[in-house]
Amino acid sequence: MAPDDAPATAAPTAVVVGGGISGLLAARQLAGAGVRTTVLEATGTWGGCVGSHVVAGLTLDSGAESFATRSDAVAALARELGLGPQIAAPNPGGAWVQLPEGPRELPKTGVLGIPANPWDPEVRRTLGLGGSLRAWVDTLLPASVGTGGAATSVAALVRARMGRRVLDRLVSPVVGGVHSADPALLDVDMVAPGLRAGLRAHGSLAAAVKAQRRASTTASPAAPQESTALQESTAPQESTASQGSAVLQKAGSAVAGLRGGMHTLVTALLAELTDLGVTLRAGTPAAAVRRTPTGWQVTAGGEEYDAGRLVVAVEGPAAVGLLSGVLPEITALRPEAGPDVKLVTLVLDRSELDAAPRGTGVLVAPQSPGIQAKALTHATAKWAWLDESTAPGRHVLRLSYGRGATPGAPVSATAGAMPEPDTEADLLAAALRDASTLLGVGLSRDDLAGWDVVRWAGALPFASLGHKQRVARVRELCAAEGDLAVVGGWVAGNGLAAIVADTPRQIAPLLPAVARDSAP
Repeated sequence: MAPDDAPATAAPTAVVVGGGISGLLAARQLAGAGVRTTVLEATGTWGGCVGSHVVAGLTLDSGAESFATRSDAVAALARELGLGPQIAAPNPGGAWVQLPEGPRELPKTGVLGIPANPWDPEVRRTLGLGGSLRAWVDTLLPASVGTGGAATSVAALVRARMGRRVLDRLVSPVVGGVHSADPALLDVDMVAPGLRAGLRAHGSLAAAVKAQRRASTTASPAAPQESTALQESTAPQESTASQGSAVLQKAGSAVAGLRGGMHTLVTALLAELTDLGVTLRAGTPAAAVRRTPTGWQVTAGGEEYDAGRLVVAVEGPAAVGLLSGVLPEITALRPEAGPDVKLVTLVLDRSELDAAPRGTGVLVAPQSPGIQAKALTHATAKWAWLDESTAPGRHVLRLSYGRGATPGAPVSATAGAMPEPDTEADLLAAALRDASTLLGVGLSRDDLAGWDVVRWAGALPFASLGHKQRVARVRELCAAEGDLAVVGGWVAGNGLAAIVADTPRQIAPLLPAVARDSAP
């Protein structure tokens, strides 16, 4: 029993460390149940990777700009916050992949680039007859191939079921764009939950992908099955949670967005938290936590905050660092830091882009020479509401950089071994050069109406092999405390859909008994 559940005249209390989406959602649930809640955020802004910036007079998403519709979690939250009418599907223009021999259209449906039908015309054009034939062999293999073992990488599953050509030409560009990592390093159960179970249930990887796509369209009619999908994420690549450049993915989860931008979700959350009486402390980094006779004490910004309940809603390494003093066993479960990702936003006046030459954008295969970006989103081609809010001939492009930045990851043969751009000037030059190549339209500084660089340092969770098992142990240790929860993309899985669905489940045990008994 949490200390605050004991009979007392004072209201139960909680401290939430971290003011990203998961922290704000935790505070909303606690405060709604009558818990007096304080949120401590290290930076001066709220919402984590669901943020905004102003470029050339336009208020744009600086991080995640869409959400996956594999469940109704985010759409339901938007409706609860009064944003239901703002939910918007992307334009169905289609996305492309840049291969060494040139651009190709991505399949209309898929998961992580894995095709639901290897004989679709777009898949055949990308893989060739031999590649599609090898991918089709997946339907003949026993369901046990690729489903055994406690953990399997994305690369191992795809290579075993559909072959290397699918891996190199479809999956690697998508995974690199969405997760900024080599698919050989990522746990498929974390980045594509339920896919291996679907394979066992339906008999093939293609059938499992088709079933997931069907489920995602059923969950959200705002995103039709055949619509172009930009993989949602709160990360700087397109997380959630995670984090930054919404990286397009026609071959990924079906997605939706909000008219006005995903950052409007944070604005609405903050307004509700204020109405609920939540104390919001920005610029207050947590330095330490310790046990007290009545619960927890957090030292932050030179002050001490006492509460009966504690929610840690920061990135994995920081969360483990805070809790290791009171939970020594958690130290060995510290996850790797996520990759550093840079998002370059360009606002250009160039009428040749009106034709959307590459649909909603382009994912870049790692072996494509001369291109440093891992993905480009043509935002004004993707979102009708954004196009309508800009002047004729004005376009918004978002390019993300940071492939291979994950510590310990093998260095791929990317961009002809070109060094990763880092300074503002280098990033602008690279973005103009890469956008010109990827879109087939020469762009220069003279076309710029404005530009900005947003950096996301380690914000994208890195779901390496075995991560799921480590997360389960972390949560087991926290649950044993009775008044402690850990939330966020590193434990829930990357993306808003995962975080929004997971956070209420983790906070429910911390609610006062009456509220806990009535929780759904």
